[in-house]
Amino acid sequence: MGNLEATIKSEIVRLARRELRRVTVPLRRDVRSLKITVSQLRKAVSGLERFAARRDQMLSEKVALSVAPEELEKSRFSPRLIQTLRKRLGITQKELATLAGVTVGAIFQWEKGIFDPRDEKKAVLVALRKLGRRQVKKLLEEKSRERAVKKAPVSRRRARKNRGRKKTNKR
Repeated sequence: MGNLEATIKSEIVRLARRELRRVTVPLRRDVRSLKITVSQLRKAVSGLERFAARRDQMLSEKVALSVAPEELEKSRFSPRLIQTLRKRLGITQKELATLAGVTVGAIFQWEKGIFDPRDEKKAVLVALRKLGRRQVKKLLEEKSRERAVKKAPVSRRRARKNRGRKKTNKR
């Protein structure tokens, strides 16, 4: 009888292990694939965190074109000073107009002495005096990005399609 008991017991243990293996092997595969997925997600998150940190750093370095009121009162402007400021910064009249928020014609008139800039535009010019070429180029890039976002792109196909058409009211 002892031999039969041992045989039955060993058979039960063998079948239990087999059943356990049948259940755990697929689970091991699933756990392994989930670990790989988690690892990839961690890498992606760390990459996004680095990107966000760089972006925050760039945004914190954003240059503001503002000056103190007393500094604005002390500042003097002549057409020659405006022109030399523009040349020192290495920008065109159009770029200066973009930075100051005026037209190219206004810059031309300031440089020729026809008109003087108003106080809010003088503040921009005083602030530009403190900046270097790199900072001004960065400001211009930001302004162009802002403009690109504001302008809604029209598809080329639609623009081409509507180019030669006249609007007619059909009823």
